[in-house]
Parts: sequence; structure tokens; C-alpha cells
Amino acid sequence: MSLKNYYFYDEQNCEFVPVKYNQLERIIYTACTWILCGVVLSGIGISILSFSIGTPAEIALKAENNALREQLELTQNTIHDLDQQVDQLAKVDNEMYRSILGMETISMDERQAGAGGADMYSEFDIYSQQTSEILKRAAQNLENLERSVNIQETSFEEIQAYYNENREKMTHFPAIKPTSGGIISGFGKRFHPILKYRRQHDGLDFQAGIGSQVYSTGDGVVKHASRKGTFGRLIIVDHGYGFETYYAHLSSYAKDIEPGTRVKRGQLIGYSGNTGMSSGPHLHYEIHQDGEAVDPLNFLFVDVSPEEFASYKEAAEKSEKSMD
Repeated sequence: MSLKNYYFYDEQNCEFVPVKYNQLERIIYTACTWILCGVVLSGIGISILSFSIGTPAEIALKAENNALREQLELTQNTIHDLDQQVDQLAKVDNEMYRSILGMETISMDERQAGAGGADMYSEFDIYSQQTSEILKRAAQNLENLERSVNIQETSFEEIQAYYNENREKMTHFPAIKPTSGGIISGFGKRFHPILKYRRQHDGLDFQAGIGSQVYSTGDGVVKHASRKGTFGRLIIVDHGYGFETYYAHLSSYAKDIEPGTRVKRGQLIGYSGNTGMSSGPHLHYEIHQDGEAVDPLNFLFVDVSPEEFASYKEAAEKSEKSMD
């Protein structure tokens, strides 16, 4: 950028005379002019950036808020998953523990009573819509989870109190696994491997090689200990209170096991095998309540954790055919 021409009036000669600059003055003037323009343009640019994307502090704050919002979203999803797990536990509580013990069940409506509406979380409305919705969902799920856990805790206390009051009766319930193997076929309609058609399978088939130990699942009296039709070698234990258990396809009986023998829960009563109409070595186990076959899976609650029970249930439901 060059210097403009400036003039001064020479009174003696009565004329305008141009002002002359030396080279140094021209360089200084040009440099100052460019520096001034640069400062002005930088200020304008910074102002535009500040209005459009924010200051460095604002940018850092936005990034932090986004990270917190993402973490909050993950947290509320975790809370929701835990709430669903508690609901599943409540279902098992009703269908297994309370039903078997003859206790009154707790409906899901009762378990979820008192759930608050969206107005309870109006204090979150001061935030952005997305953040507000996440906070409201997380708070509501957390409230549901806390309420469900409290009700389930109370339910377990009631079950424990009932068990303590009816300890003698409870020892007769068939409530443990009859052998150590896993479940390979469940209760219900299954394809029969020998008869080649689907028919009712009245028990559970447990994986058990020939000679595996078989235990009484509750206190009782041996009602039957001999061969019986397609069951092969069979033990029937009468537990009283309307319950009987069947242990089929045995290879042999334990010492002193015969009709009239009193047995305790967990006592060795026989050894698994492949007698009768069976496609391979295993233990067929049935529970009869008041003369009707019921799903033994619902009675595995003494020596089975919730995780194990879930895996056994999955295996039983996925099985397409039985072993007998």
C-alpha cells in the first residue's frame, strides 16, 4: 500500500507543493497500515467465530456436556435393564416360590403401584429438550427400580418367614436337583426318539451317565422301588402333602432303598442308567402334585441360583425331543 500524495501551500511562490517522504518513512507507514488492517480483520474474524461456534471455553463446555449426556443415556439404559431383571425376578417369585408354597401372589400392578407421572420431574424442564427427556426417563426408571426392589425385598422376607414357620413341611418339598447333570429335555410336548411322534413328556431329562448318583429331592417315604413298564427301574418317593417324585431308567438302587424306607432330602437313593424305553443313559425325573404331573423346573429353588435357573429354563424350552 503506497502513500497518498499530500500538499502544502507555499505562500512565497503562491503554489501547492507536494510533501516528500524518504524511504524509511514510507516503509514505516506501509507496515503500520498493514498491521492495523490485520488487527481489525482478526478482530472481526474472532467476533464471527465467537458468535457462530463459541469461545474456546464454550466449545470445551459443549464437548463436556455432550459427554455427560451420552454417559447419562448409558446410565438410564442400565437402570432400565436392571428394572426389567427385577421384573423377571418378580415373575419367578410369583410363579415359583409363592405358588409352590401356597402363598398369595403379588400382582405386577401392585408391584408397580405409585409410579409417578412426568409432572414429578418438571424441574428438568430448564435444560434442553434432549437432556430433559433423558433426565426424566432416568429418574423415572430409577424410581421404578427402587420401588420394585423394596417390594421384592419385602416379598423375600415374607417367604423366609413362611419357610421358618413351616420348616417341617418345607423339608418334604421336592426342591433340589435329583442329580448333578444339566437338563437336556424339558416338560411338555416333545418328539419321542423311539416312538417317532410328539407326545406329552411329563418330566425333565437330566444328563447322567450310567452309575451317576441320584438323590431324593425332599424328605419322604419310598413308595416304589422296582421295574415298572417303560420307566425301567423306577423309584417313587411319597413326600406327603400331595407330592410324589419319580426317578426312572435307573441302573440300580442304593443300599437299603425299598418300599417303606424313609429318606431325607439329598440322600442317595439310586444310580442312573438306561433301563426301560430310553434312547440313552440319563435320568428321567417327574413330580406329581395331587396325582397330576407338574413341571419339575418350577421346584428347583433350594440349590439353584437365579442364573442357573435361567440357563436350565432356556435349555428345557429349547429342547425339541425327549430321551424317553
